[in-house]
Parts: sequence; structure tokens; C-alpha cells
Amino acid sequence: MVTKQLTQSTHSSLVEVLRHWVDVQPQESVYTFLLDGDSGEAHLTFAELDQRARAVAAQLQRTNKGGERAILLYPPGLEFIVAFLGCLYSGIIAVPAYPPHPTRLERSLPRLRAIINDAQPSIVLTTEVIQSTAQKILLHLPDISPMQWMATDIVDSSIAEDWNDPHILPTACAFLQYTSGSTATPKGVVVTHANLMHNQRMIQEAFRHDDRTVHVAWLPLYHDMGLIGNVLQSLYLGTHCVLIAPTTFLQRPFRWLQAISQYRATTSGGPNFAYDLCVRRVSPEQRADLNLNSWTIAFNGAEPIRHDTIERFTRTFEECGFHREAFYPCYGLAEATLFVTGATHQTGAVTRYVDRQRLSHHQVIMVDPTHEQAMPLVSSGRNWSEQQIVIVDPDTHTCCVPDQVGEIWIAGDSVAQGYWQRPTETTQTFHAHTAENGNTPFLRTGDLGFVHDDEFFITGRIKDLIIVDGVNHYPQDIELTVEQCHPAIRSGSCAAFAVDVDGQEKLVVVAELDREFRTLRKRSEPAVMNAETPAQIFEELVITIRRVVSEQHDMHLYDFQLLNIGAVSKTSSGKIQRHACRESYLDQSLDVFQVR
Repeated sequence: MVTKQLTQSTHSSLVEVLRHWVDVQPQESVYTFLLDGDSGEAHLTFAELDQRARAVAAQLQRTNKGGERAILLYPPGLEFIVAFLGCLYSGIIAVPAYPPHPTRLERSLPRLRAIINDAQPSIVLTTEVIQSTAQKILLHLPDISPMQWMATDIVDSSIAEDWNDPHILPTACAFLQYTSGSTATPKGVVVTHANLMHNQRMIQEAFRHDDRTVHVAWLPLYHDMGLIGNVLQSLYLGTHCVLIAPTTFLQRPFRWLQAISQYRATTSGGPNFAYDLCVRRVSPEQRADLNLNSWTIAFNGAEPIRHDTIERFTRTFEECGFHREAFYPCYGLAEATLFVTGATHQTGAVTRYVDRQRLSHHQVIMVDPTHEQAMPLVSSGRNWSEQQIVIVDPDTHTCCVPDQVGEIWIAGDSVAQGYWQRPTETTQTFHAHTAENGNTPFLRTGDLGFVHDDEFFITGRIKDLIIVDGVNHYPQDIELTVEQCHPAIRSGSCAAFAVDVDGQEKLVVVAELDREFRTLRKRSEPAVMNAETPAQIFEELVITIRRVVSEQHDMHLYDFQLLNIGAVSKTSSGKIQRHACRESYLDQSLDVFQVR
């Protein structure tokens, strides 16, 4: 197969990979962007992509900014891909980011400001339309130094002939992937060309991709899962990738599944919430038009993977040809380029049941699903390639035995070089050593988990752990309990965290009100809501949440706040930013739903 030949080749960068495909299949389509999700398409062949990337690179080389940073501000579409590869072709370090939205500056501008202040880019790459609006917005930020702007969509493709191959070394920085900022300020992960190539090979091996692979993707291209897992993997394979805008999926999830059906996609996926959204909002009439039997890799990552979600999605879409074996739970992070662990191909999601109470003490005891303390955990798969993964006690740095919870540490060629201009944090995170082995440097992920039968199970983030009365509680478990106890709570929009009250840690939960209950007057479920006024309904809601949290987690809920839609802080990939929610709670800036 063609892809097998590529894997065994000596290509050391994606620039060489694209040039290879231009020689082999110049007129084959590599990317298709669905302009409105339903009709209208924009295409790029390998030859067109190469020419446009070289043209952007030639224009960049005229600026004499080799080795400097260029921030990429693009709407969803093919222009981002052209600009990103233009940076790789020119030797300029790409910094993907999300353009500021004029109507949502309070949420989008702080992250962009943090990235610009940290990366100190000298040039902004964007489209002509975005430049006209974003440039005015950024001029109002006095702490951001002036930058040169370039609209890549109006660069003349004919100047591609002026491009000079900079002969970039594999060890050179390809781009800065800024972390999601779920627990702290975003940091720029230094990803080299060698890191990218190793991770692409590992994804191909784990997913068993070949020259018949077809991707359909809706994930943001400035995020590692969307960029590396979809766009760059297709380029690496020399196969076709169909893209839709994230807002297109969020507004109408059917469009995602429709694209999979129409283009006979084999690989597609996203965070857990995406599958729940499809179950809730794809109608029986829409399902009747879907054929999902080509979908063999439905990857699920970036947030806790729910056993119930997998079962619901399978039951709902098996009539469309979807098979449970297609589910592919996986785990990754920006500091390891992207992919770390993944399921065995076509085995489906592996679920094990553990004693919830013992897990709160970081002890893993397998139990029968009927056990009163049984809690399902979905495996994030196994280790791949020559990578080394160990579970380590985060305090003593000693390696844990199987079925013992500890911090996940990684060593391998996909591990990035560190954080941009942060030597102290780089040493702490990327150069850790176990008590047993002082020679091998490990990446500390900050994630907790354990190994059982060579399967990796992720249990939570160290910084998000809630410790009350000496007992560990994982916030995502409390959040799931709250979401499931009442239909008025919006799925995937709940945050649990601890606050200090008179020297003691207390549990606080904030959650968004579901769109269908936004007046707190819905009467379609009288068994759930027997109260008459919004105030009575809210009181009933809080009583229910307190009772269920107490019963299932043996915890007292100190405070609960019901929020308006969109009030819970999230990362670009949909992760709950519990730290940000906690800060907003403490300074009383949460957008609280007003019960009238």
C-alpha cells in the first residue's frame, strides 16, 4: 500500500510528505470544506495545496522573519491549512489561535491576549475579512506590540516559484501548540517536526489507517485534536479529509453524521459531549437518511469518556449501520504532541467496574456491575510504539503497581521539547525522574490514572481533585451525578470545585440551565417538576441535587448556583475550566440565572 511505503520512508517533515504526494498524486483532493454544512464545497488538491503553501512561504521569506513566530487567526476553512503549511515551508514558527469575535470579546480576548504576550509574534496571518475587524480590536490592547499583518487569501499563487527551501532540521520547532488552559494560563508547547512525524506514525499504527482512510472532521483547526489528529494525519496518509465548521456541527449535529454518511468516512470523532449531542438532537426522520456502516473509527477523547454515552449512541444509531466496535476511546495531550494511548482496532470500548468508595482513596478494586458501589470506567486504550508510560506516585515519584492510582508519566519521541520561554516549568513538567530510574526524563501529565490488564484508565486531573475530610473526589463524577439527577441541568455544562470556608474545603457546584427549561416553567414532565412557580421549582431542583450528591458521594453540597447558558467556562475543545469557574464564583462574576 502507498501509506506503508510512506511510513517506511525517510521523510523527516510534513513539508517533505506534501512534496512526496505532489509527485505521486498531484490532482487528488486532500481537503474538502463544506461551506454551510449542507451544500457548497471548497476543495484543495495536493498540487494546489503545495503551490499555495509555497506562495505564502515565499511572501513570508520576503519579510526576513525566519525563526520568528506568526500567529494564525482564521475562521474555519481551508485558508488556515494553507497558512499553517506556509509557515512550515518558510521556517517561521506557526502559532494557531482563535480570532477575536466582536460580540464575544469578554470570552475570546483574554486567551488571545495571553497567547500573544507569551509568544511575542512578529506577524499575523489571517484572511482579508478577518484582518479588517481583528486589527481594529487588537489596536485597543496597549500591552500588545505592533505586528505586521498578512492576508494570505490574496497572496498571488504565482510567487510560489520564488520559494526557497529552508532545509529545516527535524529538531527545529514547527509550531507552538497552546494548551487548553483548563487548569491554568495557556502555555506554548514547543512541537518539533520530529515530534509531529513520530506522532503521525503512531496514530496511523494505532488507528490502522491506510490509503482507504477518509476523515470527516468538525473540530477546531487551532486545537491539537482537530489539527494533528485530522488535518495533518490526512496529509501524512495522502488521503481525503472533509471538514465542516464547529458551529455548523453545534447548531445542527446531524450535519456531522450526514457528512460521514455522504463521503463514506472511515474515521471521525470528538469529545464525549459530541456523541451525547447527536443522541439528543438527531431526529428519527434524520436517522432514516443515514448510512454509517463505513465508520470504523469513532474516536472519543479530550474529556471523560462515559460508558452510558457509548451505550446510548450505539442503541440510537445501530439502525443506521453504526457498530459499537467502532468506538475508539483514546487519550492524549498537547505536551505529547497529541496521541498517547488508544484502543485496539475494532474491539470497541473496554469498560470495567470499580468500587467508587475505594477509588476515592486511590485504591482500585474491580467489582461486579451489580455491586452497590459499582462505577463504570472506560479504558483509554493501551500504549503504542516505543513509547514508555508509567503510573507514578506524584509525591514520592515511586512507580505504582497495577491497579493503583497515580500520575501518568510519559517518555518517547512524541513528547514535546517544553514550554516556550518557560525554563522552570519545562524542567518541572518535561524532565521528571522516577525514584527507580534517574536516567530517563519523563513528561508529567498532571492526569491521574491506573493500569489494569495493560489497559489505561484515566480518573481525573490532579489540580481538579476535590479533597474533603481527607477523601478524594473526582469532580467529573460529581458533575455527571448532578447532570443526571434533573432534566433542567444542561448536559456537559456543570462544574464542581472546592472553596475554603473557615479553613475547611467545601463543595460548590455551578451548572447551566438547559435551554428547554430556560423559564423554569416546563410542564412536560410533571413527575419531575411538581412545583408551581419558578422559585418553587428552583428550590425543588436544589433539594434534589443536594440529596443525590449526598447519597452517591457522601458529601455535603455547600452551595449550588444555576447559571445562564454559556456561563460555564470551557476550553476550545469543550473541557470544563473548573479553575476559572471557581475564580468567577469567588469574585461573584458568574452569570447567575435570575429566578423570578
